[in-house]
Amino acid sequence: MSKHYQVKLDAFEGPLDLLLHLINKYEIDIYDIPVSEITSQYFSYIQTMQELELNIASEYLVMAATLLEIKSKLLLPNPTIEVEEEYEEDPREDLMKRLIEYRKYKEAATQLKEREMEQSQVHTRPPLSFREIDTYQLPEGGADVYDMLSAIGKVFERKKWNQPLETTVQRTEIPIEKRMDEVMKTISQSHQGISFYQLFPEPSRSYIVATFIAILELMKQRRVLCRQEKQFDDLMVYKAEAATEDQTTHEN
Repeated sequence: MSKHYQVKLDAFEGPLDLLLHLINKYEIDIYDIPVSEITSQYFSYIQTMQELELNIASEYLVMAATLLEIKSKLLLPNPTIEVEEEYEEDPREDLMKRLIEYRKYKEAATQLKEREMEQSQVHTRPPLSFREIDTYQLPEGGADVYDMLSAIGKVFERKKWNQPLETTVQRTEIPIEKRMDEVMKTISQSHQGISFYQLFPEPSRSYIVATFIAILELMKQRRVLCRQEKQFDDLMVYKAEAATEDQTTHEN
C-alpha cells in the first residue's frame, strides 16, 4: 500500500479561480460559457487533485455539483412558451455574474499588489525575509499552480498507459526532502532547464506525489522556477539563477 500524503496548498484560491483559469486558458467567452466543455475540464482538475491526495475544500465539490446542475438544465428540452414575451432565464447567468464579479476583484487585487511592490522600493527599512511566509505563491512570470496541476494530470495519464495488467503493490515511503535534493541535482545538470515530465521517471503513485510536492516546495523557497513559453507547451523547470539569466538573454 502506498503512503498517503494529505496536503493542503494555499495556491488553490477556490473554484471560481479555477474556472477563471479554464476560461482564460481555453479562450472561452465568459458571457457564453460552454458548460459541457468547462465541466469536463473542471472535473479533470478535481480528479487530478484526488490522485494527488490533496485535501480538496468542500467548495470545489459544491461548484462541481453546480456545474452538473447547470449542464442538466441545458440538456433538458425547452417547453413551448405560450406567452411570447415571457423571459426564460439562462441557467448559466448566475455563474456568469459570479465569475465577472470575481474577475473584477482579482484584477483589483493584482493592481494593489503591484502598487504595494512599487511602494516597498521607496522605504529605507531593512528588507524583510520572505522565507518565513508559509505559502505556495508562485513567482511572477512563471507557470501558475493550475498549469502544474494540468501537467501532473498528464503524468498520471501516462502512468495508466504504462501500467501492467498484473502488479504487486508494495508500501513505499519517499521523504520529500530527499526528492527535493534529487530534483535539484537533476536540474543543476542542465543549464537550459529540464522538462517537467523528465522528473517523473518512476511510475509509482507515491513517487509522483512526492515529486510534485517537492517541486512546489522548491518553488516556494525560490530555488527553482517553472515556465511555459506558449499555451499548452511542456512546462520547463529551471534552477532559479539559470532562469533569470535565460530570461535576460531573451530580452537582450
